[in-house]
Amino acid sequence: MREYVTHRNALPGTSLESLREALLSSRFVARSPLMGTFQGSRGFAFIFTETGRVKLEERFPFIRDYLELVVDPASWRGLLPWRERLFGPRKERRRPNAFYLNLLLVEPGQGVGRHIDATLQGPSGVPGATPEHVSVLYLNVPEGAKGGALVLSRGNEPLGEVRPKPGLLVHFRGDLTHEVQPFTGGGEGALRASLVCEQYAFEPEALARLPEFRIQSKAGFAAYLEEHRERGT
Repeated sequence: MREYVTHRNALPGTSLESLREALLSSRFVARSPLMGTFQGSRGFAFIFTETGRVKLEERFPFIRDYLELVVDPASWRGLLPWRERLFGPRKERRRPNAFYLNLLLVEPGQGVGRHIDATLQGPSGVPGATPEHVSVLYLNVPEGAKGGALVLSRGNEPLGEVRPKPGLLVHFRGDLTHEVQPFTGGGEGALRASLVCEQYAFEPEALARLPEFRIQSKAGFAAYLEEHRERGT
């Protein structure tokens, strides 16, 4: 049973470029809505459920190819025990039905400290809730940059490092401790950009506590107002 799996060139070049441009130019980009070790980063996020995915894709259609990729069980089946990889998942295994999707932008000299993802623990009301797995697609890695690796561990036991490359997709178990090392170089305005999806499998009672779809951004009310104007609502 693997702790993490990677896929090179997970999205075609044109799809990756369109996704990157749409996200990085979004009016919702601001200081990260996450706290703690993320305070030095920027971005914005979505909370959504399986049913709310339709609303997300209607308002942000450029995200559709990414979601089709990361929620596809074939993409993360390497995380399953070998029996389930051969004969299919157990009937009692619940597929992810709630998601936290976060654009993570890191500047030179910045990183993200050691942590375990549990963003939906509070909203779901489930103590100790962690994702089934976390999916990271690298959108941009500055040319000539050094460092910036994703370091994975279980407790104090190192498991491996993932060196970011544009188009690289990594799925890792949601209960793993991980960190993003700072990078250096890359020139003026350099950004390490990734799109991170925490994938949770909740029971119906907990799922009902979550919004079907919600944007999290510290860009201010003007960004939301402008978005509604463009949509004609």
